[in-house]
Amino acid sequence: MGTEGARALLESAGRLTLQTGNLLNWGCLRKKCPATPGEEVRDCIQKTLTEWSSKIGQDLNQETLEVLECSVAQAIEKINPEERDELKVSAKLFIVGSNSPSIRDAVDLACSALGVAQLDSVIIAPPPIEDGTNLSLAYLQPYWQELENLVQNKKIVAIGTSDLDKTLLEQLYLWAQVKPSSNQVNLASCCVMPPDLTAFAKQRDIQLLTHNDPKELLCEASFQEALQESIQNVKASEWIPLWLLRYSVIVKSRGIIKSKGYIMQAKRNAS
Repeated sequence: MGTEGARALLESAGRLTLQTGNLLNWGCLRKKCPATPGEEVRDCIQKTLTEWSSKIGQDLNQETLEVLECSVAQAIEKINPEERDELKVSAKLFIVGSNSPSIRDAVDLACSALGVAQLDSVIIAPPPIEDGTNLSLAYLQPYWQELENLVQNKKIVAIGTSDLDKTLLEQLYLWAQVKPSSNQVNLASCCVMPPDLTAFAKQRDIQLLTHNDPKELLCEASFQEALQESIQNVKASEWIPLWLLRYSVIVKSRGIIKSKGYIMQAKRNAS
C-alpha cells in the first residue's frame, strides 16, 4: 500500500482535485448501493482516495506538487467527439467552503475531465449561509454573475437554480441577464409543488425539477473522515473541501445514463 507516499504528498500540497471518473466503470469498487446521496458522495470520495493512494510509490523523495490530482484511472472516460451531439452533459454544483470565482474552476475541470468544450446545463445548489440568516438575492448575485460569464463565454448552455421559493426565483429572474432555465425543488420539504411557484415557472418558461439532495451534500467533517479512513495518519483536519460537482451524461434519444461521477476540490490550511 502506498499510504506513506500519499500522506507525504498530501502534507506538501496546497490543493487536492479528486475525480471519481465514470461510476458505471467502477466494477468491484462499487459493491453496495448507497442509501442516500450523502452516503454515495462520502463512499465515492473514500474509495477514490484509497485506490489512488494504493498506486503511489513508496519513494518519499518523489516530486511534490502544489495541486494533487487524485483519480481512479480505470474509470476516467472522455466523451467521443463524434457522439457529442447525441449526449446531454449536465452538472449540479455544490459550493462548500469557497466563493463565486471557484465556479469557473469547477466548470473548467468538468469540461477537461469529460473532454468537452461546454456543459449543456449547470444547476447551482444554494451556497452555504450562516445559521440564522436567510438566502437573499444579494447573496446569490455574485454566484449567478459567475455562471452568466460562463454562458457568455460558451462554457455552459443553460443555467438553473435549486431550492428557491417563488419570491426569490422571481427576484433572480427579474434581475438576471441570463435567466434561470430550471429550478429544482426538494420533495422532502414539499410533497406537492407550491402553486405560486408552479404558476410563475409556467409563465416564465422555467422547468421545475425534483431532487433528493440534503441541504449539505458534503460537509467538512464528512470529507475529513473519508480522508482519515483512506490514508493512515494523514492530517485530515488541515483539509477543507471547497466545492463538489456531480455530473451526468445522458443519451438524448433514449434517456439512459451513459456516465455519472463526481469532481471536487479541497485546500489545505496548514497551521
